[in-house]
Amino acid sequence: MVGVEVPGGAWFVSHAGADRAWAEWAAWQLIDAGFQVELDHWDWGAGDNFVLKMNAALERGRFLALFSPAYFEPDRFTTPEWAAIVAMKEKITPVRVAEVVAEPILRPLIAPDLFGIGEEAARQVLLEAVNGPRRPTAAPAFPGALRQLGGSSPRLPGSLPRVWNLPARNASFTGRDTLLVRLRQDLAANSRVAVQALHGRGGVGKTQLAVEYAHRFAGEYELAWWIAAEDPALIPDQLATLATRIGVAPAGAPSADAVEALAGELRIRSRSLLVFDNIEDPAVLAPYLPGGSVHVLITARSPHWKSHASPLDVDVFSRTESVALLHAHGAVLSQTDADRLALALDDLPLALAQAAALLTDGLSAADLTAELARNTAEVLAEGRPEDYPVSLAAQVRLTTTRLAADHPGAAALISALSLLAPEPFPVTACAGYLTGSTPLADALATRLTGTTAVRAITRHSLARAQDGTVQLHRLTQTVLRDQLTPAQREQAGRDAEALLTAADPGDVGLPSTWPAWRVLLPHLLAVDPALINSEAGRDVVRNACWYLMDRGQARTARDCLQKLHDTWSRQLGPDHEGTLWTAHCLARAHHDTHDHEGARALDEATLRRRRRLLGEDHPDTLGTATNLANRLAALGRVEEARDLGEDTLARQRRVLGEDHPGTLSTASNLAIRLAALGRGEEACDLGEDTVAQQRRVLGEDHPDTLSTAYNLAIDLAALGRGEDACGLGEDTLARRRRVLGEDHPDTLSTASNLAIDLAELGRTDDSRGLGEDTLARRRRVLGADHPDTLKTARLLELLEATGDQPDIE
Repeated sequence: MVGVEVPGGAWFVSHAGADRAWAEWAAWQLIDAGFQVELDHWDWGAGDNFVLKMNAALERGRFLALFSPAYFEPDRFTTPEWAAIVAMKEKITPVRVAEVVAEPILRPLIAPDLFGIGEEAARQVLLEAVNGPRRPTAAPAFPGALRQLGGSSPRLPGSLPRVWNLPARNASFTGRDTLLVRLRQDLAANSRVAVQALHGRGGVGKTQLAVEYAHRFAGEYELAWWIAAEDPALIPDQLATLATRIGVAPAGAPSADAVEALAGELRIRSRSLLVFDNIEDPAVLAPYLPGGSVHVLITARSPHWKSHASPLDVDVFSRTESVALLHAHGAVLSQTDADRLALALDDLPLALAQAAALLTDGLSAADLTAELARNTAEVLAEGRPEDYPVSLAAQVRLTTTRLAADHPGAAALISALSLLAPEPFPVTACAGYLTGSTPLADALATRLTGTTAVRAITRHSLARAQDGTVQLHRLTQTVLRDQLTPAQREQAGRDAEALLTAADPGDVGLPSTWPAWRVLLPHLLAVDPALINSEAGRDVVRNACWYLMDRGQARTARDCLQKLHDTWSRQLGPDHEGTLWTAHCLARAHHDTHDHEGARALDEATLRRRRRLLGEDHPDTLGTATNLANRLAALGRVEEARDLGEDTLARQRRVLGEDHPGTLSTASNLAIRLAALGRGEEACDLGEDTVAQQRRVLGEDHPDTLSTAYNLAIDLAALGRGEDACGLGEDTLARRRRVLGEDHPDTLSTASNLAIDLAELGRTDDSRGLGEDTLARRRRVLGADHPDTLKTARLLELLEATGDQPDIE
C-alpha cells in the first residue's frame, strides 16, 4: 500500500520509552511508504521542550499513538501533555503494540493490533490505519457465480501473487463460465479433486482455460507456477527454479534434491497453484504431484487421469461462444457469416482466433470461407495428422502464405521454429548474431528488425510473443512442419541451426548463463540431429547435454547424447571430430550414471582414434587421456590412472606449458591419485605447486583453483599438518561462500571437511558450530539421507559422544 503524505506536515510517532523499538519500526515503515515522519529521539535534540515540540508536530500533521501498558502509566504524561493530547484527539490515530485498555478519554478510538502477527501483516495493518478508510473508485461488480467463488477481475500490475510465472492473460478470452465455475468448486473442495486434469482435443483451448483460471482467481493464491510439461525431462528443472525462488533450495542445487525439498514445502503450504501444461503420461507426472492442499491443474489430450486427478472434459465452443470469440478479436461480421465461419472451423477456439486475425487484416468472410473449402482437400491429400481439425490446417496454410508475401523473414522464422520445441524461443537474443544473407538473417539483423518480424507473426496469429520470445502453438507448429516441402524443410533446418547457434548462452559452467540455458534447452533436445551440419551447431547441442549433467539429469543427457552419437557417427564417420567430441560428452554421461566401464570404453576408443588421427601430443589427445585416467580411477584401477596421469602431465608440460589450465587440471587430478596410493608427501608437494600456479594464472577465486585447494587441505590433514589444513580450509570456505554461495554443494563439502579438521585440533566448539550449520544446510539442500549429510551427522554424534577429537573417515 502506498502512503499518502499529509499536506504540509508529518506524522508524529508518540510512544512510551519502553516501546522505542516499536516506534522505530513503525516510523521506518511509514517512511518507506512515502510519508513524512517525526520521531522524538531521531529528530529532537538536547534541550528541546517536549510539550512545545509535540504541540508543533500536531499542528503540522497527525499523531500516531502506540498504545501499550507503559503508554498509560500514571506518571508518564504531565497535565499539560494530557491537555495537548485531549485537545488534538481528532488527529490521533492509535495502534496497539501490546494488550492494554486505553484511558477512558481515548477508549472510543479504534486501535488495531500490530502485535501477535507477522511483520508483513503488521505493516499492512499500520498502513491501513494511517491511510484510513477508503470508498471504492468504481462500482462493485455484480456478485454472480464466479464472484461468489472468489474470482477477481483483471488485477492491477504488481497485485498478482508474490511467486508467479504464468503466461500473460488472453485479453480476448470469452465464454467457458460453466467450466470455470465447476473448476473452482472442485479445486476449492479440498479433497482428491484438488488435482484437476483438463483434457480434450488439440486446439480446444485447454491451456487458455488454465491461464484464465489462474488470472481470474489470482487473489485466492499466494503462489502460482506454470510448468511446460510436454517433455518430462524438463519438469525437474522448472520445479527446481520454483524451489530456488521460494528459498527451499539454493541456486545450483541438484534438480532431484530441489524437487524433493519443494514437495515437502508445498505439502504444508496453503493457497498454492501448480499448472502442468500438456503432459500426456500420468505415470510420468505422478512423482511430481505434491499432495496436501496444493491446487494442481493439468492440461492433456489423454482422458486417462482418473487414478491421479479428476478429469474435466474440455470440448469445442458452443456456437454462441464461437461468435462471441470472433467479435472479441475484432472481426466485423453479420450473424449469418459468423455462424457459417464458426461451422467451417468446427467451433475450435484456436482456429477461430486465427480466422478472426485474417478477417481483421481485410479478408472477407466469404473469401475466407471459400479458401477454407478449396484448401481442405489439399491438406487431406498431404496427410493430415490424426485428430487435427481440417480447418486449422487449412487456416495455417492460408496464414503462412500471406505472411510469406508480407514478410519473408518472418515466414522463414516460423518455418525454422516449426522444427524446434513448442516452447518460447528467445528470438530477440539472436538478433545481430546470424551470418550470411538469408531472409531470416536479414529479419534478425538488429533487435529493431527482429521486433518487426515478431510483430508480423503475431499479427497473423501464428504464435505468441512475450518478453523477447516467440512460441508457436503446438498444433500450428505440427501443421507447419507437415506442410513443408523437402526443399523448404532443408532450408528450415539450416535456419533452425542458425537460430540455435546464435542463441548459444555460452559457458555452461557459469551460473550467469543458466537462465538462458533453461529457455533454450527444450529446443536443443527437440531438434533432429540430422539437421545439424556445422561444428558450432553440434557444440551448442552437446553443451545442452553438459548443462543437463551439471544439473543432475545425467540419464536424460545420456539418452540424448546416445542419439547424437549414433546419428553423427553415421553422417560423419567415427573418426570425425564432431563424433569424437560427442563421444567425450557421452563418456561423462555414462560416468555420471555410474556406468564407469561404459565411460572407460568410450574414452579409451576416443583416445585410440585421436592418437592415430592427431598424434600422441595433440592437446585434444591429451585431454582425452586425462579423462581416461579419471575413468580408470573410478574403476579402482588407481595405479593405471596414476601412470597415465604422469605420462599425460609430462606431455602437457612440454606441449602446452606448465601454466596451461589443462596442464594444471591434470596435475590436480594426479595429486589425488598419489594421495590414494599413500604417497601423501608427493601429493601435497604437487598440490601446493599446482594451487600456487592456478592462483597466478587463473586467479584465487577460480573454481579450478578452489577445487585444488580443497583437495590439498584434505591431503595436509592426512599428513598430520592440521594447522595448515585448517588455514587453507578456512580460506577456501570463505572464497567458495563468496563465489558459489553458502548452500552450494562444493561449499558445504569444504565446510564439512573443515569441521573435521577443527575437531582434530581440539577446537570442538568451533567444529560443532560449523558442523551444525553444515548439517542443517545439507539436510535442506541434499536431503536427510544423502551420504554427505550422514557424514556430517556422524561427526556431530562423535563430538557429542567424545567431547574431544573424533576419529572420522
